[in-house]
Amino acid sequence: MLRIRWHGHSCFEIKNEKTIVIDPHDGKSIGIKVPQAEADVVLITHDHYDHNSYKTVETKGIKIIRGGNRTIQGIKIQSLRAFHDQEEGKKRGEINMYKILVDSLQLCHVGDLGHLLDDTTLRKIENVDILFVPVGGTFTIDASQAMTLIDAVHPRVAVPMHYKIGGLSLPIDRVTSFLTLAEKRYDIQHVDNEIEMNKDDLPDKTEIWVFSL
Repeated sequence: MLRIRWHGHSCFEIKNEKTIVIDPHDGKSIGIKVPQAEADVVLITHDHYDHNSYKTVETKGIKIIRGGNRTIQGIKIQSLRAFHDQEEGKKRGEINMYKILVDSLQLCHVGDLGHLLDDTTLRKIENVDILFVPVGGTFTIDASQAMTLIDAVHPRVAVPMHYKIGGLSLPIDRVTSFLTLAEKRYDIQHVDNEIEMNKDDLPDKTEIWVFSL
């Protein structure tokens, strides 16, 4: 059984025997709560302050990953290169997207993706089980571009992230714009802050799962 918890912004905790935290922030720098997690593995999509605060979730023996492919106690992690902007990284640099195979579930966190993906990259992530996708615009793809990505990837679940929530100091859009577009195509489920699941719990057709805080 896999547990997934959202810590706001782009930070997710994925837990079975090991705990993976993706893109930890320190809370106070962006005006939201500090993540309460202890990570065995931290995946950092890029070294911006709101995504690389591994010390916030640090434990003894922690593994910090900034790209590359590896397997850690049966958990397969693959990174895919992308950009933080629409100008091949000239404005905000490169990012690593991560595919994670854990408990027979294929997850993909695209970080602060700032552009639409080419066909070659799309083929590498199409049909993942759970896709974590930014929707807030300004520094990442916006609601419309996020929908285009979801339509192309066909995940069983798409999870919006990197959008405006209470207290967040970044000038990005709220999730509302994304949900207005999404409701025309997909079922939307509002879930708790933390969910426990296995592959059999996933829908047959793509759904949008909106985590709470």
